[in-house]
Amino acid sequence: MLASVDSTNAEAFRQAPSLTGPLWILAAEQTAGRGRRARPWTSPPGNFHGTLAMRVAEPPAQVALRSFVAALALRDAFVALTGLPESFALKWPNDVLLNGGKVAGILLEASGDILAIGIGVNLIAAPPASAVEPGAVPPVGLLQETGLRITPEGFLNALAPAYAAREAAFAQGGFAALRPDWLAHAARLGKRITARTGTDTREGIFETVDATGNLILRTASATLAIPAAEVFF
Repeated sequence: MLASVDSTNAEAFRQAPSLTGPLWILAAEQTAGRGRRARPWTSPPGNFHGTLAMRVAEPPAQVALRSFVAALALRDAFVALTGLPESFALKWPNDVLLNGGKVAGILLEASGDILAIGIGVNLIAAPPASAVEPGAVPPVGLLQETGLRITPEGFLNALAPAYAAREAAFAQGGFAALRPDWLAHAARLGKRITARTGTDTREGIFETVDATGNLILRTASATLAIPAAEVFF
């Protein structure tokens, strides 16, 4: 484990020239951690701040589907460590929920043939609800919700093999091999949600996720395929 880095994704790209296979990067502290849309990611000691760096050869749309691979692997790791399968759900496109609150987030970044899958997990502490925008899913911590104290190294010991298994299934069968399992654990499937893109806000029923990873939203006037958005419950 690295003592401190600006961000584990940034470190992944610094190590890219010498990358010969998938590499996990774990840091005790991030000084400039970030989430989607360049939002700051709180990175206190004891939480999990990690990145899986790997070389990829698929088209960008296929590479982006690894957010679903990572989400399923995260849920697998949580369930293996806690024995609480009913407590964890997957929020489109890239969060894991525990008892309805956000316990983990995923950030995919690519440069050339290098993909960095950044993962943050609130193992010990979570930001206050006031730190997220109104209507967003509130953050929660694994320790507070379950009473289980898991170290970052212990979490990686569960996550790394879980990701390897999900990646193998993805490599063999594509998203079609993972989509049914993702949908089986999807938060708010069949219920009303709000999807905010950079230019629009739509409300409707979360019908499904299609074969390319789009959120399918049934509104009062149409059924929409949404490739990217912030989802609010």
